Amino acid sequence: MGQVVLKARKTRPFLARHPWVLSSAVASVTGTVADGDVVDVLSEQGGFIARGVFNRRSHVRVRLYTWDAQEPLNATFWDRQLARAIGWRRRLGLLDSDSAARLVFSEADGLSGMVLDRFGPHLVLQVNSLAVAIRLPMLIPLIAQLAGPESITVRSEAGLAKVEGLEVRAECAWGTAPDGPVRIAEHGIRFAVDLAAGQKTGFYLDQRENRRAAASYMRDRRVLDLFCYSGGFALAAAVLGGARDVLGVDSSESAIGWAQTNAELNGVSNVRFVQRECFEMLDELREAGEQFDAVVLDPPRFARNRFHVAEALRAYHRINRVAVDLLAPDGILVTCSCSGSVSRQDFLDMLTGVAAKSRRTIHLLEQRGHASDHPVSLACPENEYLKCLICRVL
Repeated sequence: MGQVVLKARKTRPFLARHPWVLSSAVASVTGTVADGDVVDVLSEQGGFIARGVFNRRSHVRVRLYTWDAQEPLNATFWDRQLARAIGWRRRLGLLDSDSAARLVFSEADGLSGMVLDRFGPHLVLQVNSLAVAIRLPMLIPLIAQLAGPESITVRSEAGLAKVEGLEVRAECAWGTAPDGPVRIAEHGIRFAVDLAAGQKTGFYLDQRENRRAAASYMRDRRVLDLFCYSGGFALAAAVLGGARDVLGVDSSESAIGWAQTNAELNGVSNVRFVQRECFEMLDELREAGEQFDAVVLDPPRFARNRFHVAEALRAYHRINRVAVDLLAPDGILVTCSCSGSVSRQDFLDMLTGVAAKSRRTIHLLEQRGHASDHPVSLACPENEYLKCLICRVL
């Protein structure tokens, strides 16, 4: 087994079980080590720290999986980790026949580079690391045995695949792929999900509880849902919250198509969706003097890394500033960020700046994050990417 020796004074994060050994922390590599091989990570003095998988193509040079020197990274290890992760979601009561849940959340479940989502009887496996990609022939049968799905579709996120230096063909790798969209239920609302071509794995499961929480403030309100994707917040506002009228906006033609389909599935007539660039739509609504009683902002990731945080915060400030202008007195603002590089404090500070610029009083009612099937490992705070603030704007 090859060995990766760390630089002096670089061991502390890994002793605390952070799973990413960046290239800047590596002093040397001994032995013949190919990308995807298991390696031991050692201190400068040669002491064992952890065991992981090597990838010289990635800035994350080693992904760590065990801190037990006696534990091999074999099928038994992966099976145990998968069983532990899936068992937790079963205890949460998220494995009903038509429900949807995240079964594996990468580093938080000790399976760095793997995301596994369940949509009814079908699974989507998102491969975000070389360590997982080269072990798919072993992992897929293990997943099938533990979860008993009708199908497993393999996908990857293009940006992450590029930085990992891997190619994963999107395909059904187990069972029979669904003939068309899969229908799921969330808090009694029905959604059609495209597992093959939908964004991410097809649906934003991390916002499950936030959609319900936001809906509780929407009764009799006129609601604007920006970056609405397939209509999650908009339909929750109408069906669960009793909103008077809901307008959903997204730049994606396919997303608006799915949103309209989902509105029809639930028989709602007070929700309409339009395809428009959301920044432009915000400006046009303000210029037209439109007012809403509630605005939901759930934009895509604005910062892919720490070098883009300042730019992202400017974008967040802009859309929140205009959203506040569109809100009637005593309005509700639900504002979200899925940019992991933007900290919760950064996001709060941005909103404080919006309050000052708009000269509106903003009350923070709820600070929310991921649903419970998206746990955050305290050893890897980078897993905490989602911020959802529910505010009252006077």
